[in-house]
Amino acid sequence: PVTEKFTAFKSPVFNTPKDLLDSAIASVAAQIYPHWELCIADDCSTEPHVRDVLEEWRRREPRIRTVFRDRNGHISEATNSALALASGQWIAMMDHDDLLREHALAEVALEIASHPTAEIVYSDEDKIDANGRRYDPYFKPDFSRELFRSQNYLNHLTVHRAENVRAVGGWRPGCEGSQDYDLNLRVIERIDPRAIRHIPKVLYHWRAAEGSTAVSGSEKTYAYDAGFKALNEHVRRAGLSAVVEAAPDTPFYRVRMLLPERRPLVSLVIPTRDKVDILKGCVES
Repeated sequence: PVTEKFTAFKSPVFNTPKDLLDSAIASVAAQIYPHWELCIADDCSTEPHVRDVLEEWRRREPRIRTVFRDRNGHISEATNSALALASGQWIAMMDHDDLLREHALAEVALEIASHPTAEIVYSDEDKIDANGRRYDPYFKPDFSRELFRSQNYLNHLTVHRAENVRAVGGWRPGCEGSQDYDLNLRVIERIDPRAIRHIPKVLYHWRAAEGSTAVSGSEKTYAYDAGFKALNEHVRRAGLSAVVEAAPDTPFYRVRMLLPERRPLVSLVIPTRDKVDILKGCVES
């Protein structure tokens, strides 16, 4: 039997519109997998409806746990406040206005049951607009360290083994906007890449609201800058002889590996017989 307990994290709630906050929480409450808790940190919202919605849900659903911060600390500090509430073996990260599919946690639990050495599990995703229309599905590849060093393609839904999140110190202030990319990089540095599992199913709907990076990566340039910083620090920690650059005309990055001072010799082996015209072009190229 699968009995892994999940903590679903709401990225810090701050003045989230009432209907979006209510729908996001409802998508967790509707999970067909029952072993979960939802930890929500309100980051000192100034809109009174936020507390009302959270208190009402907490009365209705005992698996929901909340903390109301007395000052606004932004996303990393507030997410760490939610982490302090968590008792699950696994941490599923979720934005405050997005939606989970009703079988999302069940699919993750089955993947873990099939691969008990897993450390990270992630799924495909799509976007959802203000009218509830789903679009732009993102069908991801299995884990590639090289691709991940150009973009946080794990994104949503990503589920971490809780002990790894705590071992690296949780979310770091100063990486806001790309705080999850920074966390993923630090966790991936300490685990076997073969323990990163991909579920090729759309389990998460990313809300495309005005101002969201779901609409356009250019909506939050500070997020790109924070990701650049996180990747630079990862390259240094990993001891790579490389520089991080912007990938031209994209919202992504490029890790350019540097050649050693003593350049290695490369030998080209050309098996040939007759066909001098073909050989001539080959050698000249």
